[in-house]
Amino acid sequence: MHIALVGLGRMGMNMARRLYQGKHDVVVYDVDVAKADMLACEGLIGVHSLEELCRKLPLPRAVWLMLPAGKPVDDLLVQLHSLLSKGDIIIEGGNTFFRDDIRRSEECKQYGIHYIDAGVSGGIWGLEKGYCTMVGGSKEDFDYIEPLLRTLAPKDGYLYCGSSGAGHFVKMVHNGIEYGMMEAYGEGFELLKASPYKESLNLREVAHLWNQGSVVRSWLLELLESAFSKDPELSNISGFVQDSGEGRWTVQQAVELGVSIPVIADALFKRFQSRQNDVFSDKVLAALRNEFGGHAVFQDKKEQGSSTAGAGKVSHSEADVRKIKRSDA
Repeated sequence: MHIALVGLGRMGMNMARRLYQGKHDVVVYDVDVAKADMLACEGLIGVHSLEELCRKLPLPRAVWLMLPAGKPVDDLLVQLHSLLSKGDIIIEGGNTFFRDDIRRSEECKQYGIHYIDAGVSGGIWGLEKGYCTMVGGSKEDFDYIEPLLRTLAPKDGYLYCGSSGAGHFVKMVHNGIEYGMMEAYGEGFELLKASPYKESLNLREVAHLWNQGSVVRSWLLELLESAFSKDPELSNISGFVQDSGEGRWTVQQAVELGVSIPVIADALFKRFQSRQNDVFSDKVLAALRNEFGGHAVFQDKKEQGSSTAGAGKVSHSEADVRKIKRSDA
C-alpha cells in the first residue's frame, strides 16, 4: 500500500521504517529535510515539500501525520486541504485532543477529504515491538487503511474504536492510566529506598523480581529495571516530570462526565509539583502547623532532612519553634 508520513520525530521516523519493512511504499516528509534524506538513503521516498509528497502518491492518497498536537496540525491541514483531492485520507496519529478530531473531520468533509484519528502507543521501542493503535473515524476508512495498521502493530495490537475522536479518546484514557501506574511505582520504590532494609535491597533486582509472575508485573517495570541498571540511584536524573497534555484532558473529561478518577488526578498534580523547587503550598502547610501547634519550621530542606529520623518526637522548645523569624506585621 502507498502511504505518506509527515513528521519524522522519535516515533514518526521509526513508524516509517516499520511500514517500509512491511513492504509498503512510504513517502516521508519533515520540515527538517535532512530527516527525509536520511530515510531516502534507507530506501524510502524522501521529499522536500508537501506538493512533491502529493505528486508521489497514487489516488486515493493516504497521508499519516505525526506532529505535535494543536496548531502545528491545524496549520498543516490548511495546506493539505488545497493539495489533496476528494477521496483522499488524512490519518492524524499525534497526541490530539479528541474534540479537535471531531472539528477537523467536519472541516475535511467540506473538501471531500476523509479524516481518521489514530492514537498510537509504543514509544521508541515501536520499531522492534510494534505500535498499539486506537482508531476513530468511519469503519470504511478503517478497513481501507487496515493493511497499514496490521504492519505497524503487534498481534491484536490495533482496534477500531468508533466514530471521529474515539481513537484519541481511548488513547487519552490510556495515557491517564499510565500516569497513575508510573506514580504508584515511583511512590513504592521511594518507600523501599527509605525503608530499614534499604542497605540490603537492590532496586533493580526488586523490579526484576516483580516482573516474574507478580500481579504488578508490566513493561513499565522492565523499563524501570533497565533504568536502575544504568544508574542505581538515579542520581543523574532530575525529578522534573513533564506532561504531554493527555493527563490534563483525562481529568477534564472526568470532571465533565462526573466520573471519579482520584489516582489519575493526583498523578497529574504530582507532575505539576515536580517542576517547582520550593512549593509555596508546602510553605503554607509548614507555617500553619507552626502557628496552631508550635511545630518546627525549617530554613531549607537539608535542615529538614537531618531531622527526619526523629519524626514523631517533635521538640516544642522555643529554639525549635522559631527557626525562622516571623514578621510582626
